[in-house]
Amino acid sequence: MMSIRDDHALAGDLATEAGERLLRLRAQLGFDDAKALKDAGDQSSHEFLVESLGRLRPSDHILSEEGARTEAARLSANRVWIVDPLDGTREFSEAGRVDWAVHVALWEGGKLAAGAIALPAQGATLTTANPPQLPRREGQRIRIAVSRTRPPEFVQKLAYLVGADLVPIGSAGAKIAAVLTGQVEAYVHAGGQYEWDSAAPVAVALAAGAHASRIDGSELVYNQADPSLPDILVSLPDLAPMLLAGIRDLHQ
Repeated sequence: MMSIRDDHALAGDLATEAGERLLRLRAQLGFDDAKALKDAGDQSSHEFLVESLGRLRPSDHILSEEGARTEAARLSANRVWIVDPLDGTREFSEAGRVDWAVHVALWEGGKLAAGAIALPAQGATLTTANPPQLPRREGQRIRIAVSRTRPPEFVQKLAYLVGADLVPIGSAGAKIAAVLTGQVEAYVHAGGQYEWDSAAPVAVALAAGAHASRIDGSELVYNQADPSLPDILVSLPDLAPMLLAGIRDLHQ
């Protein structure tokens, strides 16, 4: 019987190795054909993670962005690995960008049990094995991470309401990692995501003591028949009540 500690370590090891493979692929293929680089990155990382988990955790189930999404067996399983082999394909395919990630999370017994966010181009992996220490806020203006390409309109209004600055960052994993490492204080998103976009980053955020919820304050629930999980708030814990209140005001 593998221990929970082993699952933490495994998540970190696999995310890190997948990220190193993606860096080598990026160097090998270059950036002339962005679509070919994106496709190769998605597929090769997916194959590595699925093969590795199948070998190391043969009785567990897997939900991957690049794999079957409606496998009935995983819905009754006790242990499901939720992975995003390449979070931020756009950023991965752009020279010089470091805001892309690899996500590996374990859902067990109804909740997230372990997870890791690898940030290969930043040379870092954040894990539940050794969660980052949340930064202290020293009264500066709040910074909210938002999508580079499609920031929700209500987040712009929220920033005005609470006196915050918006910081465009690429992948969801990179945004949540930015909250945990002190580059921003919050990440707010609405308008479309899936379980694999947030499972691993949320596992690490919760282990670190950050707030993570839907934008209405309800719990983020994983391993559902429909893997859509369209909105999220991750923030330093003391900011969550104010941000949730602001979101509520804007949606009334």
